Formats: sequence, C-alpha cells, structure tokens
Amino acid sequence: MDAMSDWNFMSVIILVGVFVLWKLEFAATLLNLKAFPTAVPQALAYLMDETKLDQARDYLRVNARFNILQSTVSLVVLLVFWAIGGFAWLDDLARSFTASDVGAGLIFLALLVLGQSVISLPFSVYHTFVIEQKFGFNRATPATFIMDRLKGLLLAVVIGLPIAAAVLWIFGNVAHAWLWAWAVVTAFQLILTYLAPSLIMPLFNKFTPMPDGELKREIEALGVKCGFPLTGVFVMDGSKRSTKANAFFTGLGKRKKIALFDTLVEKSTQPELLGVLAHEIGHFRCGHIKQRLAVGILQTAVIFFLLGLATDPEGKFARLLFDAFGVKQISPHVGLVLFSILLEPVSKVLGVFANAWSRKHEFEADAYAAQATGDGAALGEALKKMTADHLSHPTPAPLRVWLDYSHPPLLRRLEALSGPPITCD
Repeated sequence: MDAMSDWNFMSVIILVGVFVLWKLEFAATLLNLKAFPTAVPQALAYLMDETKLDQARDYLRVNARFNILQSTVSLVVLLVFWAIGGFAWLDDLARSFTASDVGAGLIFLALLVLGQSVISLPFSVYHTFVIEQKFGFNRATPATFIMDRLKGLLLAVVIGLPIAAAVLWIFGNVAHAWLWAWAVVTAFQLILTYLAPSLIMPLFNKFTPMPDGELKREIEALGVKCGFPLTGVFVMDGSKRSTKANAFFTGLGKRKKIALFDTLVEKSTQPELLGVLAHEIGHFRCGHIKQRLAVGILQTAVIFFLLGLATDPEGKFARLLFDAFGVKQISPHVGLVLFSILLEPVSKVLGVFANAWSRKHEFEADAYAAQATGDGAALGEALKKMTADHLSHPTPAPLRVWLDYSHPPLLRRLEALSGPPITCD
C-alpha cells in the first residue's frame, strides 16, 4: 500500500500548505518581475544607465525562471517520493544495516541529505557557472566549487553527525526529551558561534589583518567612539568566489572582529566604508544581536517541544503525521524529517513577521550609522553602489518584500536616512 492510499486530514493539511506556499512564491515572482522600473530611478541615475538597467532586469528574469524551475522540481520530487512510500522504504533500508536505533537514524538522515544534495547539485552548478558567470559575478573556479562542497561534507560529518546522534539518542532514551535536546543544541550553537570565526570560516576564506594606515585608524577610532569592543579588523578574500561586496562582524562578548570583503574595500571610498561599518556596529549598540539570539533560542525551544509531540509513540499527533506519510513505526529520525515538511509552510508565515522585525532593525542601524558618522549620505552612497553593482531590484514588489526581504528596499532606506531620526527601541 503506498503512502497516499490512506488519507487523513493531516495529509490534506500538509498538501494544501505545500501547494499554497509554492503558489504564493510563484505569484510573488511574477509580481516582482512586473514591478521592475522602466526607467532608471533618480537616486541611481549617476550609477546606472539604460543598458545596465536592462542588464539588471535580465538578471532578475533569468533568476526568476531558475528559481521557479528549481522549486517546481523540488515539489515534484517530494510528492513523488511521498506517493510511492519513499519515507517508509528509506526507513526500512536504514534499519536493514543496523539494529541500533541511533545508527539507523543517522543512516536514514545521511541518505536523505545525500539524495537532496544529488538533486540540488546540478542547479548549484548551473547557477554558479552559467547565470552568475554570464552576468560577471562568478569568480569561483571548478576546483574552488568542488573543495567548498567537500569541506561542507567534512563539516557535516565532524559536526553534524555527532549533534544529530545526540538528539536522536535523547529522544529515544530520556524523559522530557525535547527540553534536554533543546538545551544540548542551544549550547552547541553558542559554542559554534564563538568558535566559528577562528576554526570554521578560515576553512573557506582567507582573513588578512588590515594593514596599518589611515583606514584602519579611522575604523578603530569609530569603534572606540561607538563603544564597540573591537579586537580585530580583517579583509576577507570574497573576490575568490564573487564580485559582490559585503561586510560583517563576528564573535560573542568582548571578542568582536570586523571583516570587510576585499571587493567592498576596492569599490568604496573611506567615508562609505565607515558608514557601512557604523551600520554593523549599530546592530550591536541597538541590542539587535542579543534580541535575535534570545528569540532564536526561544523559537528553537518551541520547535523541539512540537518535535517531541511529533515523535511520541503514544501520541495521536505523531500517529496522524506518520500515517499521512505511510510510515508505520514512529521514530525520532523519521519524525524529524516529516515534522520539518509540516513545519515549512508554518515557518514561512512566521518568517514574514521575522523579516518585518529585521527590516525595522535595519532602519534603526542605518539611523545609528548616520548619527555615529555625522551624516547618512556616505552610507546611502554605499547602498546605492551595492544595488547597482549587484544588479539588485531597485523597486521590488511589496509581496516579495513582505515574504522574503530581511532588509528594506533601497529607496525606502534612502528615504528613511533623509527623514527624521529613528531611535532604537
């Protein structure tokens, strides 16, 4: 008997959620294409001509088609795998290798991740070496691309497998498992956040201390002025993979480090760089990092509580969920996957509120940068350059912004920078 021959209302809920999410993304993509301006916005007039605007429109159109194709393939693969009883078959296959529940769970998850990776690899190759190459963004060589994936696989084995084994063992052997699993995963995430800048990120990029000079002195002076515990200023070889530019800071507590993409340093004036860094410092001074960390920890707790319900062998919710996918034996590893499928549409809805909150934080960080540097014009110029250089949509559709944008659109940010000051809550 296949997974869809015995329907329950959970099956209907999941199917409707998955289809509604796909249709919503499709509608947002079409509306975003329609919203592209026919003339260069005044704010970008000296950075873009009609030719570059056409190039940006073409970049948006090509990526839109690519994303629709990729999401459609993902949806079809999920539905076919579900319809033929793939989850039950994969669970049986994993259990045939070992009598250990944790071992079977790790094999099940590893095979599923491997299958997803095989399906997504052609899309990743095409996006990098065809789309990004066509528009002049890609600088990654095939060797770099392959090494990135091998390193990612190594990290998944070294880091992912132990934490997955711990979570599966807890759910199979400990009372109030969701609480203990949440505590272990949260502790692990905090440790990883602390260690990642020195142990993990250097595996993928080279971080070179910024040489002494006027720019470094100005950055350090900005840190002192803003009360930012800066322990290092680094230039990252972002140009190894892309021409796109960015900046970020890493670390917890008093071990803060600022990293600038080498492409950002090359393309920006000193005032623009200081404006971008003041924006990043603004997130710290406005308490955004702590707020997001706290909300993330609470959100993880809720997810693990619900996961506990989804993997409870005696629970009605778990039975309905497993029946919906045609899996007889309730287990933590299968429940984790099935619950993630059920959670995806819910996560998208919650993501709308998270993105709105993030956009509010971006406005506040922009305002802080304008105050710290004495003028928001330099930050505005940096934002304009990144929009033009990245061929970003200058006037995205409201639905696309509502669904996916963690940062406000460029014109809204420029308007806010030139308006009344915004203060951190």
